[in-house]
Amino acid sequence: MEHQLVTVIDFGGQYNQLIVRRARELGCYSEMVAWQNAAEHIKTRKPAAVILSGGPRSVLEQNAPTLDFSLLEGIPVLGICYGQQLMAHNLGGQVSPSNEREYGRRHLSAMVPGSQVAELQNDLVWMSHGDQVEKVPPGFKVTATTESCPVAAMENVADRRYGVQFHPEVSHTPDGRAILRHFLLQVAQLRADWTAENFIEESIARIREEVGSGKVLCAVSGGVDSSVVAALLSEAIGDQTTCVFVDHGLLRKGEAEQVHRMFTEVFHPHLVVIQAHDQFFSALKGVTDPEAKRKIIGENFVICFERNRAELQDHDFLAQGTLYPDVIESGSPTASKIKTHHNVGGLPDWMRLKVIEPMRWLFKDEVREVGRKLGLPSEVVDREPFPGPGLGVRILGEVTPERVKITQDADWIFREEIRRNGLHPGIWQSYAALLDVRSVGVMGDERTYEQPIVLRAVQSEDAMTAQAFPFDFGFLEHVANRIVNEVKGVNRVLYDLTSKPPATIEWE
Repeated sequence: MEHQLVTVIDFGGQYNQLIVRRARELGCYSEMVAWQNAAEHIKTRKPAAVILSGGPRSVLEQNAPTLDFSLLEGIPVLGICYGQQLMAHNLGGQVSPSNEREYGRRHLSAMVPGSQVAELQNDLVWMSHGDQVEKVPPGFKVTATTESCPVAAMENVADRRYGVQFHPEVSHTPDGRAILRHFLLQVAQLRADWTAENFIEESIARIREEVGSGKVLCAVSGGVDSSVVAALLSEAIGDQTTCVFVDHGLLRKGEAEQVHRMFTEVFHPHLVVIQAHDQFFSALKGVTDPEAKRKIIGENFVICFERNRAELQDHDFLAQGTLYPDVIESGSPTASKIKTHHNVGGLPDWMRLKVIEPMRWLFKDEVREVGRKLGLPSEVVDREPFPGPGLGVRILGEVTPERVKITQDADWIFREEIRRNGLHPGIWQSYAALLDVRSVGVMGDERTYEQPIVLRAVQSEDAMTAQAFPFDFGFLEHVANRIVNEVKGVNRVLYDLTSKPPATIEWE
């Protein structure tokens, strides 16, 4: 099926991939393209609508990211944050540094009845900017302001060009989807025909074309991402796929056994289990830098596959459950690198296997929906996210078998109490992390000098923004008492209240 394309031009903001996700939620197929490649993309792909994203730069800087607006003639355009400023700057308006930087929620005042912002049911919007539009271009009118932002929204209805200074794509703007719905479905009048069923059908065709008669190793962890990839490959090429589970010793308590049971009972494929505890612990010995740990873990996954290449009948491809947030946080051409994901930036140059990543441009909720359409059970589809490097990125400092055991035991207690109290449906991700410090304590009238555990649980829709789960204090106190009393080597328990941003969900 030929979908109408919504192109999101990426100017480097960390929220930008959410715009793609929101468009797809509205049933509109969307892709992101770096601003450097936008001209060629627009000429060849001929998008039905264009959204200009936010970004960290100033349009007033020399060599700031820009765009030839003549390429957009006749195409509906929505500018968000930097995108609005760029539109104003290039079309004859005026942009200047604001006297007061806006960051966080602000109340929007709509000025024009019938405008894109006039029908918002909630006037709270999320701002994050230093510059702002002072004067709109010819043909535009100001449709909304905030207390300190004179042009919070603007529009030129005749040319179908719209701008907002706030971020409608983030959950912090409660009614933000209404802005995108108005633009995509009313202004651009798109068909809204993008569905999980379409994705499955088109992915199966792409996999068959790429793989041909070749054979694929599918790296599985038991998590939703790799499980959905395995199910999709099974639909596409059947027995040409071999699922490979690397037990690297960095899994949660009892997880290796759970993965084996799940794949033999649910998938019934040929599952190869590679025991590699010694290999991974040896490679990680003495390593404390988180980026180095990620790269080592990624490289050793490939070493496992390459070492077993003969046994696995010379497979040609390696399939992974890489998602779009992994790609973004590892650094796109326009966004800052937050952290290297082991399956994105950690793969060695010397590997011979060709990588297949069917989910590379999907978000977690889209993957779950695809899994449901493929018939996977809730046990798989609704499983909490777990990082590919496992506890290697939840243990700060050196990763040793002893420190892994401490983290596993504390994590088990925390998640056991969450399940026992029926709290898991409201939690996106929960875990215990081990810090690379020691603190003084008193146990049994004796001084202790042990390690602290940090508990982390968040609510999220997409893993790109997150809020700490609001546990009752009594619950946290009970969990802390259990961990200190039951886990040898821990004398202090903390709870991480930080949202994302500014923190990430994982500690490393």
